[in-house]
Amino acid sequence: MKLIPAIVRDARTGAVLTLAYMNDESLAKTRETGETWFWSRSRNELWHKGETSGNTQRVVHIAEDCDGDALVVSVEPNGPACHTGAISCFNDVPPLTLERLMTVLRDRYEHRPEGSYSAQLFTAGRDRILKKIGEEATEVVIAAKGEPRERLVSEIADLVFHLSVLMVDAGVGWAEVEGELDRRLLGVRRQ
Repeated sequence: MKLIPAIVRDARTGAVLTLAYMNDESLAKTRETGETWFWSRSRNELWHKGETSGNTQRVVHIAEDCDGDALVVSVEPNGPACHTGAISCFNDVPPLTLERLMTVLRDRYEHRPEGSYSAQLFTAGRDRILKKIGEEATEVVIAAKGEPRERLVSEIADLVFHLSVLMVDAGVGWAEVEGELDRRLLGVRRQ
């Protein structure tokens, strides 16, 4: 029986959740049910992730590598991926930059620590946040019209930061934005 390593990652954050193994049967069950199924090397049997814990994983996408001997399975997890109760089996893999930013901003929104710029924006309210986005968007346009590349990158980072503040204030996540962009890309591919 041929086993294929399957790297499972959170489709919303990009975080690596676990490395498991699939065979033809578990891959077919995964595609058929839309949830992850693996081959347990220790029990020598097929297993449905979350069968006993309830921590299922809804499959969003399966990508094969160029040789067809490894997979990346993007999922929306319903609870922790690790048998220990941890979100991921890999504790020291840093989250993506935008997700780290959102985590910090959500904390600032909730706790409003004194001296925090983002906490000040949240306290000042939506109109102040929107004003900053307008200012930063204008600075991006000015930088794009002839400033050095480094200045443009810096201004885009400022705009993304302030957009992220608005997103936290509005309860919107980057995964939703990416989902909308994916839907648009699908529309473009069909035309």
